[in-house]
Amino acid sequence: MGLHLSREQKMANKRLTCHANTASTGKHSVDVNIEPQPKGAIRLSFQLTGDLGQIRIPAPQPAEAVDGLWEHTCFEVFIAVAGKANYHEFNFSPSGQWAAYAFSDYRMPYAWKAGQAPTINFTQTHEHLHLEVVIHTDDLHQNIAGKSFQLGLTAVIEANDGSRSYWALYHPEVHPDFHHRAGFILSLNPD
Repeated sequence: MGLHLSREQKMANKRLTCHANTASTGKHSVDVNIEPQPKGAIRLSFQLTGDLGQIRIPAPQPAEAVDGLWEHTCFEVFIAVAGKANYHEFNFSPSGQWAAYAFSDYRMPYAWKAGQAPTINFTQTHEHLHLEVVIHTDDLHQNIAGKSFQLGLTAVIEANDGSRSYWALYHPEVHPDFHHRAGFILSLNPD
């Protein structure tokens, strides 16, 4: 299973699915637009649609790196180079906060700090939450061989009762596991 997007394509629109073991309490949908940017950057636009009155949306905070964003409503992307074990995880909160992590293999973190804060824009209406982010080229793994980037697009949606639903392009396991490489199904070809 795989989805492909070359840099020549302007944009891909993908819908995330809710993991069956964490069913959403309301009728919501999560869509993601992926758009390659000049010099290898990636623009992601996440849109949560539905009755947002049922969702806990984090209040605005200073735009800074913060751990634990996945415990509340947030949008995520996992990025690896095809054939490589290492990968990056980026979390983006409607609060304006973000997090970036590096892993040498499945859930094996190593010390790394993003060189440039992602650019995050957020808007909300009664039925739409839209978060747009640009991940800069310098914060992606080096890809000297020019292989495809493999992306896992995900979201955590927290309901008002504190329960969380887990959304992804593909759920390879019985329990939600965004780090599982079988979930990195979108291929983005480098320049």
